[in-house]
Amino acid sequence: MAREAASQDCDTGFPIQQGCGFAQRHCRWRGGSLGPTSRTASGLRERDDMKDKARKHGGTPSLRRWAIDFAILAAIGLLMGFLGPFDSDGAPVVERYVYWMICIIGGGLIGVATDELVSRRITRPWWRVAAVSVLMTPPVTLLVLVTQHLLVDQPITLSAYRWLLWQVWPIMLAVMAVRALAWRRAPVVVETRTVIAPPLPEAEAAFRRRLSAKRREGRLIAIEAHDHYLKVHTDVGAELITARFADALDELALAHGWRVHRSWWVAAEAVEDVQWRRGVGEMRLAGGLTVPVSRTYGPVLKEAGWF
Repeated sequence: MAREAASQDCDTGFPIQQGCGFAQRHCRWRGGSLGPTSRTASGLRERDDMKDKARKHGGTPSLRRWAIDFAILAAIGLLMGFLGPFDSDGAPVVERYVYWMICIIGGGLIGVATDELVSRRITRPWWRVAAVSVLMTPPVTLLVLVTQHLLVDQPITLSAYRWLLWQVWPIMLAVMAVRALAWRRAPVVVETRTVIAPPLPEAEAAFRRRLSAKRREGRLIAIEAHDHYLKVHTDVGAELITARFADALDELALAHGWRVHRSWWVAAEAVEDVQWRRGVGEMRLAGGLTVPVSRTYGPVLKEAGWF
């Protein structure tokens, strides 16, 4: 509330002002305790999420969450009592702290209860902050008016209630914003890993018949093209065979693997790591084999989830 024609009257130190608000015990202060301007603490920031992180069965907030909310509101109440905004710094110290603790804690708990109801319909955090602050303002204003009446004998009138509505709302908006800030959830980091199922035996059967008996039963890792020859890498060693790369690709069309370079085919289950830098890539396969990945075949691995 703006200071208007403030003067000291009686021995309590409360100024008499026009409007309606925080009053002294024996002399009414007709201005509201919450005014259009404020000396509230700076640094209230937006938060992405005020969604409940600790709920019991049926969606009821846990006792621990309520305790944390209470601690947050108590800290704000103490801060407001220390700053003494809206000309409340003229009140006795004890009364000032009691007033702000009642208004902030009581009003904040009303807001917390309102948020629990609204959260089922409004999921966007800042839409919820705005909606909750508007819905909670009427009952919180009544709480403020009753508190003033009990502490400083301020009469409860309809005009005083209407005046306080526009003073209470910005304070409650700030309180709920601070609460949203405190309950912001840390970003969730999801680690993914591509799991490749072993290939069906018949998928590689036609190609494996080209190999020697020793390597025919081994684990296929990669195929490297060398002119009219193919170097077949397995977990029991490498072998050179006479065959065209195109024929090998046709025979392995149903196998679990990819062509990653104009002269390389790799088995999917043999891939251990893929690195991509400046338009080219590199694969590390089982057995320590390193294979280049060309720009042409990079999207195949990207679609498979390797980068």
